[in-house]
Amino acid sequence: MTRTSTQATVPLPRGTGRARQLWCSLPTELARRFRPHADPLARRILEEVQRAVPEYAKPLEGEFGRIIVLAIEQAVLSCIDSIEDPVSTQDTWASLFVEVGKRVHHDGGSINSLQAAYRAGGRAAWRYVAELGQAHRFPAAVLCIGAEAIFAYVEEISACSVEGYTVAQAMAAGTLERRRRRLLELLLAGPPSSPATVAAMAKAAQWPMPEWVVAVALDPGTGPAPPPFPQLPADVLLDLDGPEPCLLTPNPDRDLRGLEGRLPGRRAAVGPRVRPADAATSLLWARRTLDLVRRGLAGDHPVTHTADHLATHWLLADRFLLDELSAKVLAPFAGLTAKQQTRLAETLLCWLEHNGSTPEIAQALGIHPQTVRYRVSQLSDLFGDRLEDPARRLEIQLTLHARRLLATPPPADAP
Repeated sequence: MTRTSTQATVPLPRGTGRARQLWCSLPTELARRFRPHADPLARRILEEVQRAVPEYAKPLEGEFGRIIVLAIEQAVLSCIDSIEDPVSTQDTWASLFVEVGKRVHHDGGSINSLQAAYRAGGRAAWRYVAELGQAHRFPAAVLCIGAEAIFAYVEEISACSVEGYTVAQAMAAGTLERRRRRLLELLLAGPPSSPATVAAMAKAAQWPMPEWVVAVALDPGTGPAPPPFPQLPADVLLDLDGPEPCLLTPNPDRDLRGLEGRLPGRRAAVGPRVRPADAATSLLWARRTLDLVRRGLAGDHPVTHTADHLATHWLLADRFLLDELSAKVLAPFAGLTAKQQTRLAETLLCWLEHNGSTPEIAQALGIHPQTVRYRVSQLSDLFGDRLEDPARRLEIQLTLHARRLLATPPPADAP
């Protein structure tokens, strides 16, 4: 039982692995003896796989069942063919087992279970070959090479399937990421997308539709490369690559806790909590809050919440109306110089904020109480009974507060 010299010198196909080399080193007569056993050997392997691996201990139906049975049959025939004719053998088994790995991922199976199935199949194949070899009195050296070839083959097809599984996993992750990016675009679109369209995309993106969401606007970051963003749960929708980065979270208590310490080089503004259909509104106000931070009107913190600055947003929401209100309520300042306007406006706002308490006003402004009394007397002459009317006082206080936020002096040419 020796391979002829011609056969022994036949070059191996390019790219063949250790298993093919071992099969080719066996006597060609073995292929003839083993070929009638191809079907029973395949059945023995399938039985052992289903017995040893719980995930496969069920009827193999559908496309997955078909490809598993085909893979077992192909593995047996490929090994026999490699013994008999290494040149003409079509080396298609590698692509087949790559497809097996892809199919396992597609069907939600475990790559660990598939590798366990390969090992169980290898053991079953070796037991069958050993029994047949003993019955036909094959030399021990031949059986040893056969055993080594079987387990080398198991390693190679396992590696092929891991490759296929990994490729499918990466493709699925990329597809899911694209779908979630598209879902985020739909949720933030203006005008709003239809509920049916959003629901369909949420299902495709494997994103359970929450009852509430919160949008977070992010600074792009400084420097040539944006700083890395902290890892967040899978249900957080992200856009970190656009000119105005943002995220949408269904669970702000979970995702925003401690965020201040996890944003090196970035600022974030948190919008109001809204229904998913109003996600664009939450992001609108988050971005307006971030703008307040950039302008120095909302402090300078890593994370700023819109809810803490609602009054500021309200006061500054419409500059035209603010100017109109300012011209109306601060008309008594019209005849004063800019310096007098600034000094008396500061005193008037402080007087309103401290309910007319002279000591508190003096302390807040860093001036003598007598100076406070003098200025308040001037204000009384200018505004008269307007300072006694609660509605007028409120208008004056709001206007002066807004002007202080904007560092804008009272209008010098008010009517």
